[in-house]
Amino acid sequence: MNETDKARAQYLSKAMDSVWNIASDFERSINPDSKPDPAPDLSKTAQVIASEKSLDPEISRCNLSMLSELCSKCEKCQLSKTRTHVVFGTGSTSPLVMVIGEGPGFNEDQEGIPFVGQAGRFLDKWLESIHLSRDENAYICNVIKCRPPENRDPMDEEIEACQDYLIQQINLLKPKAILGLGRFACQFLFGSDSKITKVHGLLKMYRGIPAICTFHPAAVLRNLDLKRPVWSDLKKLAAFLGIPV
Repeated sequence: MNETDKARAQYLSKAMDSVWNIASDFERSINPDSKPDPAPDLSKTAQVIASEKSLDPEISRCNLSMLSELCSKCEKCQLSKTRTHVVFGTGSTSPLVMVIGEGPGFNEDQEGIPFVGQAGRFLDKWLESIHLSRDENAYICNVIKCRPPENRDPMDEEIEACQDYLIQQINLLKPKAILGLGRFACQFLFGSDSKITKVHGLLKMYRGIPAICTFHPAAVLRNLDLKRPVWSDLKKLAAFLGIPV
């Protein structure tokens, strides 16, 4: 954390302490016999908030259609030189679940739609198994919007270039929950040191939205032993949302 972030964290921590104290004083004023809980340590929460990068102002002003148009013209990284289409996202604009994958493959790059190849058909079956659909109550996108050549892993600078687009998508869509697919979605949601093998199936919070990660459909197609943990993870998501399966 740099010095600016440290200063912001200290300010936020003091502000949150003040709010807690005001709320406690108010509770005592209306119920003198009450014993409010002691103030929690809010410093770690303040540090997380302070370290979150502010969105690009041009991006933060966009609605979804404006954001898609802006993204379609993006030249922030080298992938803009090799892509066929920007793959922005598709699905319900008031989703129950927002699905975040890793990046477009060949078919997605050709059509401009996420998850349209074999892995996409597999994903559609997963969603159907817990009564979700990209046509009705789910929205599907990726961490990066352009295909890396030869489907290589995205580079850090490419993920960084796309980050604000994805954050604004989340801000605008306001899903009830997020389903992250694969290593890069997991690291975006839970932190760069997160390992999908360790955190899959765990319900955590991303910017106030419940999120759960599981293995990427392409990985499961390569290793069918992963089908069992994926189904377990999907059932946990469904249970959280109150969806009977």
